[in-house]
Amino acid sequence: MLKSLLRLRPFIAPYRWRLSFGVGAFGLARLFEGLVPFFLAMGIDRIAAGNGDVALPVLGIGAAVAVRYLTVTTARYAVRTAGQRVAFDLRQRLYGDLQRQGARFFNQHSIGDMMTRAVADISLIQRLIAMGTILVIILAYATLVGFSFMLYFSPALTLLLLPPMPFIYYHAKRLSRQMGSASMDVQNRLSELAAQTQENLAGIRTIQAMAQEDNEIARFAATNEGYAGAFYSQARINSLMTAWMPTLAAACSVTILGYGGHLVLSGEMTPGALVAFFMYVNMAVQPFRVAGFIVNLVQRGAVASDRLFEVFDRQAEVHDRPSGAAPTLIKGAIDMRGLTLRHEEGRGAALEAVSLAIRPGETVAIMGRVGTGKTTLLKTLVRLFDPPPGTVFIDGVDVRDYPLEQLRAQVVLVPQQAFLFGLSLRDNLSYDDPSRPIDQVWTAAAAADLRDTIEGFPDGMDTLVGERGVTLSGGQKQRATLARGLIREAPVLILDDCFSSVDTQTEERILNELKHVRSGRTTLIVSHRVSTARHANRILILDAGQVVEGGSHRELIDKGGLYAELERLQRGGQPTGKPHFAWRAGASP
Repeated sequence: MLKSLLRLRPFIAPYRWRLSFGVGAFGLARLFEGLVPFFLAMGIDRIAAGNGDVALPVLGIGAAVAVRYLTVTTARYAVRTAGQRVAFDLRQRLYGDLQRQGARFFNQHSIGDMMTRAVADISLIQRLIAMGTILVIILAYATLVGFSFMLYFSPALTLLLLPPMPFIYYHAKRLSRQMGSASMDVQNRLSELAAQTQENLAGIRTIQAMAQEDNEIARFAATNEGYAGAFYSQARINSLMTAWMPTLAAACSVTILGYGGHLVLSGEMTPGALVAFFMYVNMAVQPFRVAGFIVNLVQRGAVASDRLFEVFDRQAEVHDRPSGAAPTLIKGAIDMRGLTLRHEEGRGAALEAVSLAIRPGETVAIMGRVGTGKTTLLKTLVRLFDPPPGTVFIDGVDVRDYPLEQLRAQVVLVPQQAFLFGLSLRDNLSYDDPSRPIDQVWTAAAAADLRDTIEGFPDGMDTLVGERGVTLSGGQKQRATLARGLIREAPVLILDDCFSSVDTQTEERILNELKHVRSGRTTLIVSHRVSTARHANRILILDAGQVVEGGSHRELIDKGGLYAELERLQRGGQPTGKPHFAWRAGASP
């Protein structure tokens, strides 16, 4: 537990003086709090002795309370702002690390899980630093001040508090171990609940279309029940701690009452001193009353820290280590030399010994059935999947030698899945540079055959598209995503099947426009449609992770291979029955 929390030191260190000030102020506040029973005992004894002069005790109590109020207010502000700043830094670090993780990481961790870590786990750490620091200070200072004054008034009575201490320590240690396991279970269950909620809401249209609302509610109920059960187990352990600590502490008070009363009756202790002693006992055992809460807070904070460092310790899949040998401006020559790539160890290769060469300014279409590695091949060019050294080159330079920012600015990938932010159309199209002139935005929209659509919206470019572009049709989202890529005028443009939701007439207009706007620039197009591929200078066919055919539309038709088979299928002809080849169902326009 302590080891997990110590890993937070680099995040706490910048605010150590603020925390140190808070710790010192709390110590001063406890000292003045301890003076209140001292002056009260003085006043009681003066009254019991028939001396009505209680001005000094009254002034002393008033001054102690006032100073304590000021110091506690200042200390709480210092500690809580430090907790908030640490939480801010942790969120920034987590968000930054997530931005640099690759596909493998997000295949293993759900978005809901990451949201739980970013919100719930960091909030637990913030609470531990802010509230936990205060409680631990209470534990330390209250015990120190309380025992010090108790020894001053009666050493014999003070010794009577010591026998229960080993039992309290043993009980707290045993339950703290159980609390650690229970806290980890609660946080993991909460992550599952958040992940399922996020997934369900993201797919709500599919759920409703398939009338699966009741099944999803039942599935959520099972996950919710698991979280509730874990929380109940944690609450049971916390209740045991909370119940036992005051019970053991109360045993001390019973013993002190009996022996303390005897000391007063025998004249060895004044009534005021006994009253003050009881107040100091309450101060000294106060930490034990909240020990259960403190242990719960510390254990949950330690679990949250472990879950955060699970992300922090994860090395980025793609390292940005430019060699300085890359040219400033990419021209667009692409070479792959025996590229072999596996997504996971123990699985077959997604790409197997792929070799190809693309000239600057060439338009190349890449085709193949589902799962043949088309998208994987494209992603190696922008290092979303990191290729092995010496396998992928742009302008004769290994892609690993380019700075990532430059590579992804000049080699633009328009992904297969159209994603739009919940912003206006203008903000989405000019996402990489919001300061772009509006004329450039309209030009890109026109090239993607989106201008007429936007002009038909009441708010035009200022139309809000909703979360994930929910207010737009599939074709409109794809065209908006295409415009977002075209606006960058990159030397290399990669279009990953971004016409699948566009009708053939619209596709034809876009492709004709692309010939104009992309003249002299390298363009790669993945598609399942012959109507798309035939616009390219050259067509490559992938099968089982290998390039099995290549040539122009006419050349591939004449070869009578896989491409020719697809062409016959899509124009309504009869297949030749090649058993080794099957194109995606529904691919024909």
